[in-house]
Amino acid sequence: MYNRNGDNMVKIIGAGLAGVEAAYFLAQHNIKVKLYEMRPVKMTGAHQTGNFAELVCSNSLRSNDLHVAVGLLKQEMRMLGSLVIEAAEHASVPAGSSLAVDREIFSKYIENKLYHHPNIEVFKEEITDIDLDEMTLVAAGPLASDALSKRLSEIFHQMHFHFFDAVAPIIEKDSIDMNIAYLKSRYDKGEAAYINCPMNEEEYNKFYDALTSAEKVVPKDFENNVFEGCMPVEVMASRGKQTLLYGPMKPVGLEQEGKKRPFAVVQLRQDDAKQSMYNIVGFQTHMTWPEQKKVIQLIPGLENARILRYGVMHRNTYIESPHVLNKGYQSIEHPKLFVAGQISGVEGYVESAASGLNAAIQVCAFLDKQKQVNFPEETMIGAMSHYIATPNASFVPMNANFGLLPALKEKHQKKMRKTLYAQRAIELISQVKDENPWI
Repeated sequence: MYNRNGDNMVKIIGAGLAGVEAAYFLAQHNIKVKLYEMRPVKMTGAHQTGNFAELVCSNSLRSNDLHVAVGLLKQEMRMLGSLVIEAAEHASVPAGSSLAVDREIFSKYIENKLYHHPNIEVFKEEITDIDLDEMTLVAAGPLASDALSKRLSEIFHQMHFHFFDAVAPIIEKDSIDMNIAYLKSRYDKGEAAYINCPMNEEEYNKFYDALTSAEKVVPKDFENNVFEGCMPVEVMASRGKQTLLYGPMKPVGLEQEGKKRPFAVVQLRQDDAKQSMYNIVGFQTHMTWPEQKKVIQLIPGLENARILRYGVMHRNTYIESPHVLNKGYQSIEHPKLFVAGQISGVEGYVESAASGLNAAIQVCAFLDKQKQVNFPEETMIGAMSHYIATPNASFVPMNANFGLLPALKEKHQKKMRKTLYAQRAIELISQVKDENPWI
C-alpha cells in the first residue's frame, strides 16, 4: 500500500467495472473512497443483481491473446495492478484463448476486496447530484439513472447522449443435443471449449428466413443508434444472406475430422463454472421472447433448448467526451470531476475497467499536485484515452483495437505487426512505471 497521509477523499459513483477498479487503486494508495452503487435499491433495465462488477456473460472479458487488442490491454492492466484482471483469473473457466469467468465468483471476489478494505466505505443509494467542488469520479456506466444523466448533461452542456445495444440468450447445457452438437474451438486453438451446432445449407436457409421475418421489439425514437460491435443478430442478417456466414456463424476452422465442413455453425460459450449455462455467441437480439424461442429451436442441437435468459435491449449512455474531457478522463472545465467507464466513450467491460484504472492513476497525480501521468498512444490504455479526448466529428464508443495505435515505422506481415505492437506497448508501460514508481 502506498504511504500517502490518508487525508484525501474521493467519491466514486458506480460499482461497475470502472468504479471497482478505481476504488481499489485509490484505496491501495491510501486515499479514502466513498463508493456509491444504486443497485439493488434502484435497478436498471439490464442488470439482474446488486452485485459489484456484474457481467452480462461469462466471456465479457474476451481474449487473452496478445495478438488481439483486448488481450494486450489486459496485459497492460496486469502490469498496473488491476483488481479486475486479478478477480477474473481467480474466477476463470475454460474458454480456449479467452479469459472467461464464473460471473458470481468474479463479483464476489471483488466485493470481498472492497467491502473489507479499510479505506473504502460503501453506500447503496442513488446519486442524483454532483458537487463540483468535491473530488468525484463518475463511473456510473452505460445505464446511469435518468437523474444522474440529466445532471451530467447540464454539467457538460450536452442534452442528448445515449445509444442502445443488445445481449444474447443463455441456454441450459443439459438441453443441448450433443449427438448433433460438438465441442471444438476454432482452428483447435486452446482446449475444445465451445459447443458448435452445425447447419447444412437447407437448415441455414430455413433459419435465416425465420430470423429475418421474426417480430421485433419496436425501438423508441432514441433507441436507433446501435453500437456496431453489439449489432443484434437479426439486424446483421438483414444486411444480406451471406453476412452471418462471415460473422458469428462462420464455419471456417470448425470442421469435424472426417466430415465435410458445415455450411454454417452456431457457437455456444460456457457462462458459469459449473458448465450448466452456455450463451449463444454473437446472438445479441431484440426479437420478442416468443420469436427468440422459435428461431433458436431451429438451430440443430437446440431443438429442445431451455432458454435460461432471453436477449434484451437496454440503454447505453455516453457523453461527447472529446469536447469535455482530457486524456486523463478529467473534466476540462471542472478539474475535480473525472469520468470513466462506458459513459466516457470507451466500449466494453475490459475497456471500462482500464479507463477506471487510468482515471484513478490520474486522480492520484492530481491530488499530489503532480503532472498528469502520460500513457503513450502506442499503449492500448493510452490509445483509448487519446481517443476519448481527441476531437471527432462522429464520436462513438470504441472498443480497444489496433487501429487506435500509431503505425510502426516499417511494414510487416499482420501477425508480426501485432507482435511488435504488443512488445512496444509492454515496454512503454514498464517505462511509465519506472517514471512513476508510486503507481
